[in-house]
Amino acid sequence: MKNLLLSTGHSTDLVMSGAILLYSQSRDSQSPIYATAHPVSNTGKRPVIGAGRPVDREALFTALDSLAERCAANAEFLPETVLAIDRTAVTWWCRPTMRRVFFDCAELGTVTAVVPHPGLIFQARTNGFFVYALDGAARPRPDTPLFEPPYFNTWDHGSICIGSARVPARIDVASLDGWESGFFESAFTHPNAGGKRVNHPRGEFAFWKEMLAGKYGEQFPLECLVPMKRTLGELIARGPKG
Repeated sequence: MKNLLLSTGHSTDLVMSGAILLYSQSRDSQSPIYATAHPVSNTGKRPVIGAGRPVDREALFTALDSLAERCAANAEFLPETVLAIDRTAVTWWCRPTMRRVFFDCAELGTVTAVVPHPGLIFQARTNGFFVYALDGAARPRPDTPLFEPPYFNTWDHGSICIGSARVPARIDVASLDGWESGFFESAFTHPNAGGKRVNHPRGEFAFWKEMLAGKYGEQFPLECLVPMKRTLGELIARGPKG
């Protein structure tokens, strides 16, 4: 077991100091009927859960009330670009813009250029980092269709191969610029296996050669986007692979 970095709205990180274990009548049951509270020791390399004691109803509600008060006190201002937040993910939107990209692969060489990008949806989750393209410039709605990200280093379902990219340890509104930088400031090295990412007669290498050469000016060629047959609302409600 190791400590996790949690977003609390403060500059300091939290250290695990206690644990509550829930018990059910069977392995398949999702309804806990008993709980024990345990101290946690952080004297070694990893936190160690100590012996427990039964949790009574009053103590449990007191702990939950305290946590609820802390969450309410740490409310954040949400900019227009933020589309959804829950306990496992933040989803946000980037307008179409000119932005620098970096490539380091045999087919394109080591090269960088400022190129046009479509509107994008990013989603940072506790289990991964994801990106999707849009075919418009307006703030997306739940029924807005998603398109494949036209980039190297991405898998199916919009999953980003982070590799050696530096991304924040936190998933919160204050860290969104860091997540975007981690994606765009690392080198695109290869198209990942999986489905088609761009609609171009000669494939993704030819597409990016044209992009890097400035063929499309300041407008991303929307006709090159590949539809995913998913909407933003489905992504938010069900996750990347739902």
